[in-house]
Amino acid sequence: MRRACLLLLVPWLFAWGAAGQGVFVYDQQSSIAEPAFVYGGVLAPDQPPGYGQSFTPSLSAVGFIRMAFRDGRPGNATGASMMMNLRSDSITGPIVGTSLVVDMPEGFVGTADFLFAPEVSVVPHVMYYFEPRIVSGDTWYFDIREEVYNYPGGTWIAMGRPDVSVDCWFREGIIVPEPSSLTLGLFGFAVFACVKRARANGC
Repeated sequence: MRRACLLLLVPWLFAWGAAGQGVFVYDQQSSIAEPAFVYGGVLAPDQPPGYGQSFTPSLSAVGFIRMAFRDGRPGNATGASMMMNLRSDSITGPIVGTSLVVDMPEGFVGTADFLFAPEVSVVPHVMYYFEPRIVSGDTWYFDIREEVYNYPGGTWIAMGRPDVSVDCWFREGIIVPEPSSLTLGLFGFAVFACVKRARANGC
């Protein structure tokens, strides 16, 4: 009986890990489509504060911010480690949250998700600011367009000054656990109860 319960536990653990990733729910985004290519903005390791994007969430939390990047110096065997600061009041205002560090491999081109764990509580319909930072590595590009994305709830900011004609490509929102998580959780408790009973019976 104990063996049977343990065999049931193995697929549950794999399923639980998959369900635990959750579903990305977009709140604010500058475009409904991912960029076909990345160009426009430069992110340097020694970049001073004052660079980022303002946005106005409609939800009460921020769980992730997604941006599009491209290695600025491909072929030099140097990637980058990046993070995202979430600020209130201004692009240099108080930091209300800092994302987990994201490792960007050499030659990477695409989107990267900066996760906030736990998610950061925000006030809906109040403007906030996110600031990408390179923790270590070389220069990278990010996708930013003038008069293309036209995000209505904010704008790109450079050297502390907003530019109403420019936005970077971004998506922001929360991560919701998949619906099957509750079912898997109940199944897991049942398996553990089965193992406990088997041990009590000397199996």
